[in-house]
Amino acid sequence: MDGSSDIGTTVPSEDEIRARARALVPFLRERAEAAQAARRLPVETVAAMQEAGLFRVLQPKRWGGYEMHPNVYYDVLMTLGEGDMSAAWCYGVIGCHPWQLALFDDRAARDVWGDDPSVLVSSTYMIQGDARPVEGGFIFNGRWRFSSGCEHCGWVFLGGEVGLGSGNMDMRTFLLPRSDYEIVDTWQSFGLRGTGSHDIVVRDAFVPDYRTHSFMDGLMCNSPGNLVNTNPIYRMPFAQLFSRAVSTAAIGALQAMVDEFVKYGAKRVTVTGNKTAEDPYAQLALAEAVAAIDEMKLVLHRNVDVMHDQAVRGEFTTIEDRMRYRFQSSSVLERTTNLAQRLFKAGGGAAVFDRLPFGRIYADLMTGKAHAANQADTIGRNWGGTMLGLPSTDHFC
Repeated sequence: MDGSSDIGTTVPSEDEIRARARALVPFLRERAEAAQAARRLPVETVAAMQEAGLFRVLQPKRWGGYEMHPNVYYDVLMTLGEGDMSAAWCYGVIGCHPWQLALFDDRAARDVWGDDPSVLVSSTYMIQGDARPVEGGFIFNGRWRFSSGCEHCGWVFLGGEVGLGSGNMDMRTFLLPRSDYEIVDTWQSFGLRGTGSHDIVVRDAFVPDYRTHSFMDGLMCNSPGNLVNTNPIYRMPFAQLFSRAVSTAAIGALQAMVDEFVKYGAKRVTVTGNKTAEDPYAQLALAEAVAAIDEMKLVLHRNVDVMHDQAVRGEFTTIEDRMRYRFQSSSVLERTTNLAQRLFKAGGGAAVFDRLPFGRIYADLMTGKAHAANQADTIGRNWGGTMLGLPSTDHFC
């Protein structure tokens, strides 16, 4: 397979993809505890997502993908979050990578998908890699944390820097095959346990030039892969798509908590005879959560639609708009965590027991909130500062 033209994949409708994701929700709920115990997604969970074609949503048609509007991907991500946030988190990260691989020189895609277009890529973009220039590429070394779903992937994206002279550095993503790195079992977390976000170690691996991608190219929406992958979705800002990849699962997780709370709260009577359904605190907590879910979905869809439409017209999404969108994305975990905490409190003492998923969902949200892309205070201060005349210090927008 050379990726020189569409490879004959039957592309389902957007509604069909959404329906396939919805059908997986009970399956994911049944396996959520097993994923927690194993500290990784069950093999059958990843296989089910593969069979449903979910990882192909943003993949180029030239390589067996569907090239769908990114809002389809985010809808799938939210839906999976209703089943298990760990599974949704892994889908969010790994499902975004076919889109980024489309930005690389096409030889990189051939390396990954040439024999099998279902091969998956994990990542950790922390700028930890030491890249020493050699003829044709780099000798790469380093250790990275937090590579979600890495045990199910055949390749990895890793962050590193390349010197440009005069003290300037070019931040890049380096693409390596499974034979070139070690996975170190370190994921002993209290939330998102099923993501298996272990460490990656690389020792003296050669990475050819064409298997690197500059963050600046992603920022400017002008990457080598755009020469062959011409769908406008591949000219949307990289940082915007990825930031939403690690915040959107939380919307689905909060929806799952709402659904469980409605079933539980409608029948619950306390030891003193008080009905949760008549508790003003519970009523308001539930109403606020449902309203917030609606608001967060609307903002997500609107922002992605705007960027997509701009890409279709060949326009550049301004840095000012990107800072606003990035803050709105980072705020999702702040909002969902606070709302989940209120529902947890309204659930009373029974909410602490494993027979209800409240504790697991809350822990998952708290852990997702720790991601660098979800630091609403820092990202918001930067955006606010620029409105007051200060320079931006956020280089990932």
